[in-house]
Amino acid sequence: MALSEGFLPLTDIPAALHPRLGQLEQRLRESLDEADGRAGRNAEEPPGEVWAALSQARRGELARVLAVSNLVAESLIRFPGWLAYLDAEGELDRAPEREQYDRLLADALERAADESQLHAALRRFRRARMLGIVWRDLIRPQGVDMWQTAASVSQLAESCLEGALGWLEAHFAPRWGRPAATADGEAQRLVVLGMGKLGAGELNLSSDIDLIFAYPEKGTTQGGKREYDHQEYFTRLGQKLIGALDAVTADGFAFRVDMRLRPLGDGGPLVGSFNMLASYYQDQGREWERYAMLKARPVAGDIEAGRALLAELRPFVYRKYLDFGAIESLREMKSLINREVRRKGMAGNIKLGPGGIREAEFVIQAFQLIRGGRDTELQVASLKAALERLAPLELLPQAVVDELTPDYAFLRDLEHVLQALDDRQTQTLPDAADERERVALGMSRGEVWFDDWPALIARLDEVRERIRGHFDAVIADPEDDSETSAADAQADEATVPLDEWRALWCGELAESEAQALLDRASFEAPVSLRRINGLRESRAVQGMQRIGFERLDALMPLLLDAAADSAAPSTALERALPLVEAVLRRTAYLALLRENPEALGHLMRLCAASPWIAEQLARHPVLLDELLTPATLYSPADKTRLADELRQALARIPEDDEEAQLEALRVFKHAQVLHVAASDIAGARTLMKVSDYLTFIAEVVLDRVLAMAWRNLTNKHGRPQRRDGSRVDRHRPEFLIVGYGKLGGIELGYGSDLDLVFVHDGALKGSTDGKRAIDNPVFFTRLGQRIIHLLTAVTPAGALYEVDMRLRPSGNSGLLVSSLEAFADYQRNQAWTWEHQALVRARVVAGDAALEERFAAIRGEVLGRARESQALRDEVVAMRHKMRDHLGSRASEREAGRFDIKQDAGGMIDIEFLCQYAVLAMSHDEPALLAFSDNMRLLETLETTGRLPADDARALREAYLAYRNTSHRQALTKQGGRVAAEDFVDHRRAVSDLWQRWLAPGD
Repeated sequence: MALSEGFLPLTDIPAALHPRLGQLEQRLRESLDEADGRAGRNAEEPPGEVWAALSQARRGELARVLAVSNLVAESLIRFPGWLAYLDAEGELDRAPEREQYDRLLADALERAADESQLHAALRRFRRARMLGIVWRDLIRPQGVDMWQTAASVSQLAESCLEGALGWLEAHFAPRWGRPAATADGEAQRLVVLGMGKLGAGELNLSSDIDLIFAYPEKGTTQGGKREYDHQEYFTRLGQKLIGALDAVTADGFAFRVDMRLRPLGDGGPLVGSFNMLASYYQDQGREWERYAMLKARPVAGDIEAGRALLAELRPFVYRKYLDFGAIESLREMKSLINREVRRKGMAGNIKLGPGGIREAEFVIQAFQLIRGGRDTELQVASLKAALERLAPLELLPQAVVDELTPDYAFLRDLEHVLQALDDRQTQTLPDAADERERVALGMSRGEVWFDDWPALIARLDEVRERIRGHFDAVIADPEDDSETSAADAQADEATVPLDEWRALWCGELAESEAQALLDRASFEAPVSLRRINGLRESRAVQGMQRIGFERLDALMPLLLDAAADSAAPSTALERALPLVEAVLRRTAYLALLRENPEALGHLMRLCAASPWIAEQLARHPVLLDELLTPATLYSPADKTRLADELRQALARIPEDDEEAQLEALRVFKHAQVLHVAASDIAGARTLMKVSDYLTFIAEVVLDRVLAMAWRNLTNKHGRPQRRDGSRVDRHRPEFLIVGYGKLGGIELGYGSDLDLVFVHDGALKGSTDGKRAIDNPVFFTRLGQRIIHLLTAVTPAGALYEVDMRLRPSGNSGLLVSSLEAFADYQRNQAWTWEHQALVRARVVAGDAALEERFAAIRGEVLGRARESQALRDEVVAMRHKMRDHLGSRASEREAGRFDIKQDAGGMIDIEFLCQYAVLAMSHDEPALLAFSDNMRLLETLETTGRLPADDARALREAYLAYRNTSHRQALTKQGGRVAAEDFVDHRRAVSDLWQRWLAPGD
């Protein structure tokens, strides 16, 4: 049936494209006439009738697609019956599922008797599917966008790979046999890794497919006419697979195949065993190969084996530390691309040119390379998935992600239209006027419409400018800003240009010039110059590998500049250089500081203020990561947020990898304490808050350590028995960690150890219910031992806390873990007065809530009993004098005007003893005193109950805060506990006066 005149509506088609459509319509008529004739001879339905019956809307879509795409036009002219088939199957309106692709291809390949028929079937299958994909991409029915188009092309490629591989394996099995099973008895197949956009599941319309071939284990084939070594078998199979997709026949090609990303590229073997690949990437893998492996994904063959291979290679791709060296590699790769773009005049290339697809991808993949080892959420092949995770991880602002996402999609949409013109892999904007009209029409869909080429280019320019800005913000060289500020530096004589610092570091200045430069920047010139020269000439620096030496050379001018900007340049430099020396062989940290000048500034300011912080950073360089986010560096998290952050950090680590869990715990603890110290130095937190935050950190860590230890013991030995014979919950430890001392009093300082007591309430004669059952007392003792081990074990990140268990019933001679009943009995009948003093500051810091209530009741009962005042007073005073004699300052120090703010008379311990005495002496009549374990709230309660005059309470609170504040400062500056006595005369007098009235009234 002949098509009617005006069959293709021209309403929405630019006039410049009307002649093209007229020519195509004529060719389609001729093709349909021939097809109708063949159908008549074969008694089949003529395709012309189906075309003639198309709705007006479908004809409008057809006109639009034909106007843009030669791929669609030539396919329909050659196979006019496909339009009816695709329309009937719904492929013009929605993407088929992968299973449908596989089923259709399997039906086609079942009829293929030889390789030529395999090739023909693959190419026709791909061409028919691409017709539907291009149609949907240009028309955009509901649910179709760039990402869906890219996913459809990727699924098509995977289906073709799997279908061709399966056919080839079966076809050559009689001659070549099948591979031998692995040592575990598993069948072996070729593993096909998709790289690049195929691995990401985001292929463009006319993309090459980048592949790597691998196989699990060596061996020989079995069951064929002859045996082949696995290497030869899989190489032959890989060659056949490439030909099946890549060879150009009368039907064209299915997919162009690129194998250059394999180890050693074109010079390497086509296929590698898992051991060979693992060895190569460990010993010879280059930075660009890390970048390439980001998108690796098994796409055909043995998918599970492919996943196992990628899991083995993961440490090569994703480093455990923040790897800012990756930015250097990306910068170098981009520089090579830029040179190629300039050499070939490719500025209009929307992939490789400025602000193009590659720069947008670099922004996202930079974060994957730098942070993927730490933030495992970024270990995804899909660029879209990685982009969506950057804002929740606070790596990019949501506003930036909201710009990048549509801008990248716009560029990929434009890439698809360019490739739909002629099924060519191109990203270059056309010069011909009619092609520009076709591209503008292809990009006009939905609510977005471009009247002409200039309108499209205007939008493109805006998109590329935004992407270039984001690229520069992430990838640009940090020295660029420094170099551009040279004019400002010359205007300010006190500012030293970066090139002068570089000359100083490189030893290019005479000694007099170097000292003058340091003097000008307020350094102590002779000392600082000796230190700088000593580092440069040290054996450690001279023995560095090239890449490390280059990173150090790039960092040192920036570091000297940052030191000069600090409050005490020489002090900051002297304290920072041990850190530099500590990371000379872990040069990713040199790259981190070099790539983040703001972090370098924070480092120098913190080092200038605190040698303790400087030592922590040198001991644990992983803490440098914390300098990257000032918002959290100077804002410690509250307990809820701490618990959430720790939970998220540990959730990224397999539950059975205790070593990694321990390391993560230690890094978390050190990082959070650094946040507290940084905010303390910056004056952003009050003294009370500093102690609160340090205590919160310990509580959160203890809660997690208890859970880890409980899980370990119950997995080994089963659940212990309760006193009533029932079993405890495997996931809820019925156990208490009781904090004493500073932990119990919510007054932890920097470097405080933890005074702990362990309590359980299990059946004393019960046992666990696991295969390796043990008695309850043994279970709980091992639980306590496990907790101590987890807290004190030394890993590369150090220990969590030092633990002191001497306050448990009977001290070091007592059981490590007490039953609640035994604890209560001891406190009621055997404990000394000083142990009841210690109990004043005791509180549960981790464990079962119901058990905690019972512990609190016992504590209240013991502390609240009536006591004989004089006997109590005598024992408290005797214990205090004993402590002063052993721990206080010597007579010579006191004569020299020194005062131990903790142990000397009128100091911190006197205030603590006064509070403890008050609880023991008065809580029988004032039970409100039993509610708190910290001294500040005890003093407030004594005031509100009228037991302590307001002036005395205020004076003691002020003295206690002053002492603790000084103690924190002394810890951060490493100056010890002795201070000038004259600075605390009034506070000591206030404390001593109350001590005299309460505890020595007759003296």
